[in-house]
Order: sequence, then structure tokens, then C-alpha cells
Amino acid sequence: MLRCALDGVEATLAHTTHTFARHSHDRFGIGVVIAGGQRSASGRGPVEARATDVITVNPGEVHDGSPLDERGRAWRMLYFEPSLVTATLAECARAPLRQVELTRPVLNDPQLSMCLTRLFSMAVHEIDEHVSPDNLACEEALLALFAHVGRHYATLAQPGRERNGSVARARRRIDDDPASASTLADLAAEAGMSRFQLLRSFAHEVGLPPHAYRMQRRVALARQLIARGTPLVDAAVSAGFSDQSHMTRAFVRLLGVTPAGYAVAVR
Repeated sequence: MLRCALDGVEATLAHTTHTFARHSHDRFGIGVVIAGGQRSASGRGPVEARATDVITVNPGEVHDGSPLDERGRAWRMLYFEPSLVTATLAECARAPLRQVELTRPVLNDPQLSMCLTRLFSMAVHEIDEHVSPDNLACEEALLALFAHVGRHYATLAQPGRERNGSVARARRRIDDDPASASTLADLAAEAGMSRFQLLRSFAHEVGLPPHAYRMQRRVALARQLIARGTPLVDAAVSAGFSDQSHMTRAFVRLLGVTPAGYAVAVR
């Protein structure tokens, strides 16, 4: 993880042989593979990406990831808050939007790759080199990226009525308090289902069973706490982990980095 000059954006530069378990992010991700290759299963189909390919992920989209060979792979990734993406694309489209989906998980598009690389350089490299980032240039690069994405690789839905189902209520309970020790029976009661019905429906709709989903939400909470400067042991307890070692195992499994390594990167 790297410091980023843009609010609502998180940056990652990685070179790893780590195999990531099935997980999802609460942000949009757009990145460029800069070496090696990656194979993964995403909510939009199987993915095989190599150097210079652009890779994308939608919020809540369950996916995994493994290297194509023993050399691993390297990428630059930017993760964007959904509200930032929606507002930026709405500005580009000159129309209000409710929902955005990136349509393809892997793209071979030199112009898109150039847009992302420029934004990454403006927002990350300059701040790492202790050069004050040019905010105007960062904004221009952000708009150029999403103008291209909006024209070619996004489905834009107009405002409409939201629908909340039984699984959504159980999911929202986990989202609201991931540190809680809620049982499957508690979640089933929230959803108005039997435990078996909830387990089957949750896995079908969310892509992960409730326990795995809660674990990744705990990791996300711990990340937020660590980024704010919370000591690791306190972050582990506050996020619902039994101890710091438990948090570390979950971090490495889902993110490929230790909590201590993450803390160093974001401060």
C-alpha cells in the first residue's frame, strides 16, 4: 500500500507470488499489470492478464488471484471509493447516476493503460518522492481516466428505486458491526430465514458464505483503524479478532501483506 494524494483513492504497487483467496473489495479497482501474469475467477468470468493489460474489479465482486508461473506478477492498482467513481462518471456523462459497473475484468487498451499510469504517477510517485503533488494535474488525470472508462467500459444506471431483500438485511448487519460475534442463527433471524436457507442464499447472492464475508469485513475495519494510527493489538481487538496473530493471518491471506507492513506503508 502507498500513500496517495487523492482523497477517496488508495494505491498499491506489488510484486508477489502470493495466491489470494476468494474475497471482494468495497471499492472499484483499476490497475495495470507491469510484469508477469495473473489468473483469477471473477464475477464477470475467468481472467488471464499479462504485462500491459488493464485489470478491473467492481465493489463487492468476489474474485481470487494466482500467478501464471513461479515468477509471480507485478501490478499498479488504484482503488476508488464508489461515491467518487459515480460522481466523476456523472460529471463526464452530464447526468445523475445511481449505479456503475465496470463491464470487463481485463482489457488490452494502451490509451487506458496510459491514463492510469499517468494518474498513478501524479498521485503516488510525486508524493513518495516528497514532491508536492500538482492537484490540478491530478484532477485532470482523474477525469481523463474516467471519461475513457465511461465511454467504453462502464454500464451507467439512472437513479431508481432500491430493493432490499432478506439476504441484504443479514449482510447489512455484518457491515454495520463486523466485530460482532453474531451467530448464523442471529443472521437468519434478521433475514427471516432458516439457517440453511440463509447459508445457501447468502453464498449465492454475495459469492461468499457469511463467515468468510464477515472475516473480510473485519480485515477492512482493521485496515481503517491501522491507517488512523491505532496500535495493532488494539486494532485486532476492535475489529473482532481473537488476537493480533489471528488478524495477521487474515491480513496475509486476503491482502498478501502483514498488518505491520500495511501500517508502515500508509503512515
